[in-house]
Amino acid sequence: MPPIESSVTLLILWAIIGYLLGSIPFGMVLTRLMGLGNLREIGSGNIGATNVLRTGNKAAAAGTLVLDGGKGAAAVVLARCLAGEDAAQIAALAAMIGHCYPVWLGFRGGKGVATFLGLLLALAWPVGVACCLTWLAAAVVSRISSLSAIVAAASSSVWAVLLGHGMMLVLAIILTLLICYRHSDNIKRIKAGAEPKIGEK
Repeated sequence: MPPIESSVTLLILWAIIGYLLGSIPFGMVLTRLMGLGNLREIGSGNIGATNVLRTGNKAAAAGTLVLDGGKGAAAVVLARCLAGEDAAQIAALAAMIGHCYPVWLGFRGGKGVATFLGLLLALAWPVGVACCLTWLAAAVVSRISSLSAIVAAASSSVWAVLLGHGMMLVLAIILTLLICYRHSDNIKRIKAGAEPKIGEK
């Protein structure tokens, strides 16, 4: 069994790696590369796939969705393969924080939905698939991306328990609280009936 000091150091290392992976702002990178302008000046100014879609370029939005999800999954897979399950969960949380609060953008990042779903798929794919389907069902019914994200996040704890992955329950709760916090303005608009539908600019 490795010394406690070594274990703590290893977890800190994977927290840093996870944060750095999560902090890559793919939405801004893709919109720049594709000549779509400054994402901060489009729609909500958010760096995520939903706002990228407001440029009218579906390919850019899809690319952002995949890459933002992929960076969360990559953090989990790398940490799990090289350091174990505890490191994978630490890297997952750090990747989420990195996306929401990237140092490169003055800690003004995205809301973390794609990254959240990506890291869930990597941590426990049945839970990830269930949350993706929950998001899809909520989106079909409401046509509101933010509400779908909140519902999917809230369902993650339930799915983790029901599908036999209780070891990630605490992480799922923390991530859900973070997503709800990042969507606080959206929640106010939803209550006021002013939240835009999917595809609206």
